Amino acid sequence: MSNPFRTARGLASTFPLVEDRWMNERPRVAGVLAAWLLATVPAPLVWFEWTHRWEEDQPLSAALWWPVLASPAMAALLAAGRPRRRGVPGPALTVGVSTLVTAALLAGSLAFFRWVVPLTGEARWGRALLGGLALAVVGALLGYAAGGRLPRTDRPASRRGLLIGGLAVLLGAVLAQTTVRLGAEGSTVGQPPTEYGGVGPYGTSAGRFTVPAAGAYAIFSVGFASTDPECRVDGVGGAAEPVSVPPGDYGGDAASYAWVATVRVPAAGVWTLDCRSPDPEASYVVGDVPEIRGAVGSLIHWPVGLIWLVGALPGLLIVGETVRRRAGAKAPATVGGDGRER
Repeated sequence: MSNPFRTARGLASTFPLVEDRWMNERPRVAGVLAAWLLATVPAPLVWFEWTHRWEEDQPLSAALWWPVLASPAMAALLAAGRPRRRGVPGPALTVGVSTLVTAALLAGSLAFFRWVVPLTGEARWGRALLGGLALAVVGALLGYAAGGRLPRTDRPASRRGLLIGGLAVLLGAVLAQTTVRLGAEGSTVGQPPTEYGGVGPYGTSAGRFTVPAAGAYAIFSVGFASTDPECRVDGVGGAAEPVSVPPGDYGGDAASYAWVATVRVPAAGVWTLDCRSPDPEASYVVGDVPEIRGAVGSLIHWPVGLIWLVGALPGLLIVGETVRRRAGAKAPATVGGDGRER
């Protein structure tokens, strides 16, 4: 008859091993999450910007293909990384968990293009979700089959994790601002802005503009003019409120505009605009405030540093977990009550 106290100690000694294996997987999970966000959020917007003319509007259906097609790859990676279990429940559990996690990520990406950056056009949301889930199941099955043939080694964290995390921090910060800008441009509805006058060589009203009513009006930079000017309107206290992430690509063949600031005038009539920028030949015009749908219409007014921080979070998670693992690997071993080293 076995000693129950010895059996209890043996079971308890397995818990640190399980915990270590789980904690060692967390940086990999952070890396996979960062790759998913990169492939499904900024990639559709940046790819369309590079491959189409600037005056073309990105359709919503084209952006949804990215998270749908990324679902089987994500499910395969998750299934291949899970430990093998014996018996029938093993494959079913692995495929089920991998599919559920992928479904949650897919739903998050679809929600991003539904409420945060609602691009132009219509989309069949139910078909996109079901199609992504079906592909995720196939990917999980393939990942489970391929993962059983891969060698498994528990290697300590290396400096490569710090390098990858640092690159993810920089790339995420830059792409976060780009995503907000491109998302705002693609979510704008309406025609090119109505011009009420402006300042600079492009403006023909010698710095004066005439508005039909009191309220908020947008200040647009023309062409390659600086998007960070200091603009003021005579008779209105304080400087115009700058737009933190100026959306552009407004206008037509004659000129392109970028929304750089907002000014509020107390009454209709003629007002004088004065904008200072590094380029003395820069032109700025006053027009109607663009109508931007979704939450991105508010994100363009967030502080740029906060947007950078949000984009850098996946990379910071990778760096933090790598540092924790390296510190744990260097920690001195302790000796338990049974005389074994832990």
